[in-house]
Amino acid sequence: MEKINAVITGVGGYVPDYILTNDEISKMVDTNDEWIMTRIGIKERHILNEEGLGTSYMARKAAKQLMQRTGANPDDIDLVIVATTTPDYHFPSTASILCDKLRLKNAFAFDMQAACSGFLYAMETGANFIRSGRYKKVIIVGADKMSAITDYTDRSTCPIFGDGAAAFMLEPTTEEYGILDSILRTDGKGLPFLHMKAGGSVCPPSYFTIDNHWHCVYQEGRTVFKYAVSNMSNVSAEIAERNGLNKDNIDWVIPHQANLRIIDAVAHRLEVPHEKVMINIERYGNSSAGTLPLCIWDFEDKLKKGDNLIFTAFGAGFTWGAVYVKWGYDGKKQQ
Repeated sequence: MEKINAVITGVGGYVPDYILTNDEISKMVDTNDEWIMTRIGIKERHILNEEGLGTSYMARKAAKQLMQRTGANPDDIDLVIVATTTPDYHFPSTASILCDKLRLKNAFAFDMQAACSGFLYAMETGANFIRSGRYKKVIIVGADKMSAITDYTDRSTCPIFGDGAAAFMLEPTTEEYGILDSILRTDGKGLPFLHMKAGGSVCPPSYFTIDNHWHCVYQEGRTVFKYAVSNMSNVSAEIAERNGLNKDNIDWVIPHQANLRIIDAVAHRLEVPHEKVMINIERYGNSSAGTLPLCIWDFEDKLKKGDNLIFTAFGAGFTWGAVYVKWGYDGKKQQ
C-alpha cells in the first residue's frame, strides 16, 4: 500500500475591518509608537469590535473563503479542527458552531487548545487523520479573538495582541508533498509566566476576579521571550537537520508572529535571509493560533509547488514545535 501524505490544498483567511493603531494605544496606556515598534515590531492590529461576535465568526469567514477557493462540497468535509484559546463559550466547542454555520452534515469537529502553538498541533493532528486513510477532506482553523482577553490598562501586554483567523484544507496524496515531519513539545513549566488567572475551575469568576482583571492575559515578558527564542530556534534547527534542509534549500520560514526579535533569532539560527521569512506582525500583531495560517494567506501567491517550508511557534504551557511542509501547489493559480 502506498504511503499517504496530507497535503495542503488551499487556504482562506479573515481579519476584522477595525484597525487599532499604536497612536490609539498610546492614549490608553503610557507607551508610544517608537517603544512598541522597537521592542515588539507591531504597527497596528485588527480588532473584532462588533458586539455579539466571537471567534466562530472569524473562523466561519476564513473557512467559507477556503471552501469557495477549493470548490469543496460541504457534504464532503470529514473533520473540522479549530485551534483557539478564545472559544465562543466554554462549551459547546467553537468547531461545532462552525459545522452549523457552514452546513456541514457529515463531519465531526473539536477544538484544540495549545495557545500560540495551537495551529502547529492542529496541522499534525489533522494530517494524522488523513494518513489513516479514512478521512479525505479535513479543515483546520487557527482563530483567536485576543482582544477579548486583553487588558487595555496593561502597557506590557495590550500592544501585542490582535484578532484574526485562517484555515487550511488537508487532503490525501501519495506524492511527496504536504506535512512531512513535525516535532511538537510541551513541558508544563510555563504556567507561572503566561496564563489567565481566573475563569477556569481553579478560580471561577467572581466580582473580585473581574475587578482585578484576572480574566485577561498575564505575562512575564522577559522570561517568555527567553524561552521562546531558545525553543523555537532549537526545534527549527532540529527539524531542518533531520530532513536535510539548510539555508540553500529552505524556501520559507513561517514563525509565530509574537515579537520581531524572536523572529529574527529564528532566522539567524537557520541562517536564512529575511526575504525567506514570512513576516506580517507589523500589520496584524499576535493573533495567537491565527498567526501561522494568516502568514500563508498573506504570502500564498509567492508559494510554488515543491517549496520547502518550516513552521514554528511557541506558546503558553510552555508549548512549542516545528513542522516541515513541502508545498503542494502554485499559489498564484489559487487566487
